[in-house]
Formats: sequence, C-alpha cells, structure tokens
Amino acid sequence: MAHPSQLGFQDAASPVMEELLHFHDHALMIIFLISAMVLYIIVAMITTKLTDKYILDSQEIEIIWTVLPAIVLIMIALPSLRILYLMDEVNDPHLTIKAVGHQWYWSYEYTDFEDLGFDSYMIPTQDLTPGQFRLLEADHRMVIPVESPIRMLISAEDVLHSWAVPSLGMKMDAVPGRLNQTAFIASRSGIFYGQCSEICGANHSFMPIVVEAVPLEHFENWSSFMLEDA
Repeated sequence: MAHPSQLGFQDAASPVMEELLHFHDHALMIIFLISAMVLYIIVAMITTKLTDKYILDSQEIEIIWTVLPAIVLIMIALPSLRILYLMDEVNDPHLTIKAVGHQWYWSYEYTDFEDLGFDSYMIPTQDLTPGQFRLLEADHRMVIPVESPIRMLISAEDVLHSWAVPSLGMKMDAVPGRLNQTAFIASRSGIFYGQCSEICGANHSFMPIVVEAVPLEHFENWSSFMLEDA
C-alpha cells in the first residue's frame, strides 16, 4: 500500500513485480549516465574550446555517436523483452479466476469451483470502519492462496476497463467480447489494492480492486464458507 511522501513504487508482492523494479532501476541508471554525459558536454562547449573544427569534424566522434546509442538500446531492450515473455507465460496454474468489469464494479468467478462467484463493490465513504482506505475498499475481496500460480481471465460487459494491481505487477485491459489472459504468483501474504486503470465513465474512480493473499489452508476455509452461502 502506498503511504504519504512515498518515493518510488509500492513494495513488490510477486516475482514479476520484483523484475519490473529491477528493470526500472537498470533503465534509470542508464538515463542518469546519459544525462550526466550530455550535461558535461554542454558545459564543456560553453566554458572551453570544445567546439574547434577537429572535434566537430572528427570521424571518431561520429562513430561513437552512432555505436553508443545502439549499445544502450540493446542494454534496455534485452531485459525488457525477457520480462515481457515472463509476464506472458501461463504454466500449470493452480487456480483460474475470471474478472469481469461492469459500470462500475467488478465481478469474480472462480472457474475451478461450480458455484463460487460474487460481485465486488466499493464501500461508500460513510460506511468505512477505522483503518479502511477511502475509494480503495471493496465489500468482497478476491481471495487467493499464497505462492500458487493464478491465471486471470479478464473481460468486460459494457465498456473498456482495466484490471490493475501495482504491487502484483498486474495490468490487463478488460475488453467487451474479448477474453484476455495473464498470470501471477503472490509471493507473500497481504492485502493488495488496485483500481480500474481505463477511463470507463462517470464512476471510473469508484471501482477498486482488492486482492487478499492468504495461506492455502485459509483459502480452503474461505472457499468452503463461500460455497455454503452460495
């Protein structure tokens, strides 16, 4: 969960998010080095005679200016492609959950169970209890087991939505008439908050996503309780 005056991303709660954080730091360091070098050259051109004819017409400088950006792009592209492939892999999921976006709430179906599904609405501000977060709490959380591969099937009933949970490194568009697929693993227990990340209408900011990762035993107890109430 984000906190006041926070710098950077939320703490990673999945292997994919950990990879994204590492890639962010990697790219940021490259940007910092490029910016420092360009700033040094600008200052040197202003304060010294770096603009003489030998420097401006140097073949060596032309070669460096051509090869160096290509090397930088490769250093950024290779880890980026690796993460894209990791995010696209769905290997032997333990649980499949279908999330459907509506105006303006989410519904969840646990497809491995016959009758386990529910709607998830935002809790109004006047109904919040101490410790709950405004605009982020939902009346029904999506409960998942920790350290289990989860496959998400994401769609929408009416307009474009987007199912996004930053701590899990998850963001997938929900498109009417289309079923998008992604997967993740929650590496630790906790409650992770997200919101619809597509401008989907007047109440776009009032359809939060709450994912609760619990040990497998607790998940089994929760699913049994939900099935009894169905």
